[in-house]
Amino acid sequence: MITTDWIHTIAGTFILISLALGVEASPIFHSKYWLLFTAFVGLNLFQFGITKFCPMEFFLKKLGIPQSR
Repeated sequence: MITTDWIHTIAGTFILISLALGVEASPIFHSKYWLLFTAFVGLNLFQFGITKFCPMEFFLKKLGIPQSR
């Protein structure tokens, strides 16, 4: 499913960027509060695993991303 590919790509990108900005050892460290965004994305992934509802999928559909190939 194309939507699933996009969701995984976007979630992975959000996690990596927020970790880079939130971990003090990172050369682009900004604030430890970026780790809250990492937790938010992780909680959304966890919630999707239980409920099969993903808020990002709603936005991707609105942007016209197809659900299947």
